[in-house]
Amino acid sequence: MKLWAKNSRNAAGNNIDGNNVDNNNTDSNKNNGNTAADKNSTTKNTSTESAAAKVETFTVGQDREMDELLAESDLLGSLAHTRMLESIGLLTPQELAQVQKELKIILQTIREKNFAIAPDVEDVHSQIELLLTERLGDTGKKIHSGRSRNDQVLVDLRIFLRHEIAEIVTATKQLFDRLQSLSEQHKNTLMPGYTHLQVAMPSSFGLWFGAYAESLVDDMQLMLAAWRIVNRNPLGSAAGYGSSFPLDREMTTRLLGFDSPAYNAVYAQMGRGKSERIVAQAVSSIAATLGKFAMDNTLFLNQNFAFISYPDSLTTGSSIMPHKKNPDVWEITRGKCNLLQALPGTIAMLTTNLPLGYHRDLQLLKEVLFPALQDTKRVLEMADYMLAHIGVNSDILDDPRYSYLFSVESVNALVLAGVPFRDAYRTVGAEIENGSYKPEKQVHHTHTGSIGNLANDRIAELMSQTLKQFDFEKVEAAEAALCRNADGE
Repeated sequence: MKLWAKNSRNAAGNNIDGNNVDNNNTDSNKNNGNTAADKNSTTKNTSTESAAAKVETFTVGQDREMDELLAESDLLGSLAHTRMLESIGLLTPQELAQVQKELKIILQTIREKNFAIAPDVEDVHSQIELLLTERLGDTGKKIHSGRSRNDQVLVDLRIFLRHEIAEIVTATKQLFDRLQSLSEQHKNTLMPGYTHLQVAMPSSFGLWFGAYAESLVDDMQLMLAAWRIVNRNPLGSAAGYGSSFPLDREMTTRLLGFDSPAYNAVYAQMGRGKSERIVAQAVSSIAATLGKFAMDNTLFLNQNFAFISYPDSLTTGSSIMPHKKNPDVWEITRGKCNLLQALPGTIAMLTTNLPLGYHRDLQLLKEVLFPALQDTKRVLEMADYMLAHIGVNSDILDDPRYSYLFSVESVNALVLAGVPFRDAYRTVGAEIENGSYKPEKQVHHTHTGSIGNLANDRIAELMSQTLKQFDFEKVEAAEAALCRNADGE
């Protein structure tokens, strides 16, 4: 109460007495009323700003970090789009020259790892347009004509995915070559073959390595299908319903090295999620091949098998058991490949009940897919590195536990001598039962794809024919032409 009186007296400039009491009380009440209103307004503004910040933090998530990976792709799209805008009269030749020059300068900063999206900028498209506007004024504001962020991110993603596919294909081919080389090197080194994880028939390291090489051919055929779907141009579909500008979509298709436009504007927008899922399916196929191969390696390195070996530097030890040599690289590979095989399902669950058009859910695809693509390249590269140091046990079948591997060889020898198959089968079976079976540890396989005829040359040709269809050179040439003089030359 004293504090109020002191403040009131000071505010009025005199003591609180007589008639001044009512006046001062009125003034004080008026001032207090204004202060309360101001406080309410400030509280409301602060609350609104706090809510906006919460919404932005939640909705943006990791998207800025993901978008920075798209920066070079976004620049390529803008280089093509602005040339098209000039061709239809929405930029003057002088404006185009200015925009192209600045875009190429920004491209250099991206390639030099000096590009970042500012904290108060929503995405990579906005950041690049902001930089252009700061440097060129109104001319920078013109580059968004005829496009939406919807088709802009679509074309960014497809350019980005083309690069990722090319890197995955290159890494796969390197592993394929390694497997084929090992298959030829060890084609005469026998090993047990298993069914139901029971000793079955003779196999060879040539067959084992060669089988995974051929499996990678299948994986590349799936990746080729993904490439063909990704390599179509969505730019010009705008928000999914086209534009009233006379956009030349064939021109941007040619400039960016796409095979064709994604013609229907609605379909082009439907490609968001679909193209990612199809790439994920191809990735999951590679992962299935590598995951099984990783499991084989962990099994065959086990002391009870001891079919293969690796240097100590490529295995890990135990904190308590000094004899341990753990196949951690292959175990991590197996785990990553299991996660990669779940990728198509994850993407399907993100997109399966979405209606036509863009939805913010689709932003999350980047957080799911981009790290998976990096993991795919890592497991391919690490598998190749491990195989460069693999050791093969050439004396496995000297162990008597593998004698029964040759029972089928013995049956077939009797059949070739004129004994009916069923009789030959019973004869060898009886010898095994009474302990008199003495196999000749020789194999006589000559048909295509067998121990004695691996057909590695035909498998290599299949891979070569598949890889030729990717047309990476056409895309590289188109992008190089767009970026010409980006290094100041």
